[in-house]
Amino acid sequence: MTLMKAVGLTRYLPIDQENSLMDLHVEKPVPSGRDLLVRVQAISVNPVDVKVRSPKDRIEEEPRVLGWDVAGTVVEVGEGASLFKPGDEVYYAGSIVRPGGNSEFHLVDERIVGRKPSSLDFAEAAALPLTTITAWESLFDRLGVSHAFSENEGRSLLIIGAAGGVGSIATQLAVAAGLTVIGTASRLETARWAEELGATHTISHREPLVPQLRRLGFDNVDYILCLNSTELHWAQMAEAIAPQGRICSIVETAVPLNLNLLKDKSATFSWELMFTRSRFGTPDMIEQHRLLNEVANRVDAGKLRTTVTKRLSPINASTLKEAHALIETGSTIGKIVIAN
Repeated sequence: MTLMKAVGLTRYLPIDQENSLMDLHVEKPVPSGRDLLVRVQAISVNPVDVKVRSPKDRIEEEPRVLGWDVAGTVVEVGEGASLFKPGDEVYYAGSIVRPGGNSEFHLVDERIVGRKPSSLDFAEAAALPLTTITAWESLFDRLGVSHAFSENEGRSLLIIGAAGGVGSIATQLAVAAGLTVIGTASRLETARWAEELGATHTISHREPLVPQLRRLGFDNVDYILCLNSTELHWAQMAEAIAPQGRICSIVETAVPLNLNLLKDKSATFSWELMFTRSRFGTPDMIEQHRLLNEVANRVDAGKLRTTVTKRLSPINASTLKEAHALIETGSTIGKIVIAN
């Protein structure tokens, strides 16, 4: 049995406790089927990592490895793999139902993997997959935004939480698609970040949204992407959305939503979870491969920028604890990456 380095947990503890994340040696996996074995060069940390690791009354018999943003190099492929070969540089977010990428080597289905943008280093690339897939699917699959610039001119999108990881990508994609973006932020520096990425207007999500939109001249908006506290903003979203408009959220609620607020407007509400395709092995799972390749093309053409704001090194329990603690503050801008 060949071992590899990894960072994982057996108990779900507060991040300041010694064993919340631990340096481990675990069995190195072997690829089969459509899997790729990737040498992990860089990772990034997302709110989902913190959510999964958060304290709960459960003990894992075998260490659990987290991490859902990887950039690295393919070293082996399964017998059914055809999209990549050893030596290819790749980036991806992986699957929530398989071991994560906080390890020396990682297995991933090639259908959810893209070629790494050649203009980015591994750390810059690792910042992109999870947030990019989430933003892309939210806009184009859930909200039904057209890819044609001409069809979106005059249409508006409100992004609640525009300065975070997903918002940073969604803003860029929406502007490139021709939408007028109104981004919400909670601080001056986050508002500036959203505007730097292309938001035409910024407002505060710590105040009622509708009065702020009306002061900007928007009686309603065509689309809303909620990336911050769905239940807190629900009534304001229902009031702000245009008749036959569409709302998408990535933030689950602790209480039921009153969908009746959308009935008179025939408005649509949908959830987005970028793990859905890989978790259920949907027939269109390969769409994540395609969109990551398209994003790589846009990055290399200078049409989309990575959203790294903080780099840490190396990939070990200590730096991952630091990253988790920063995410838990709820005030991060862009993405935190860790590279060897």
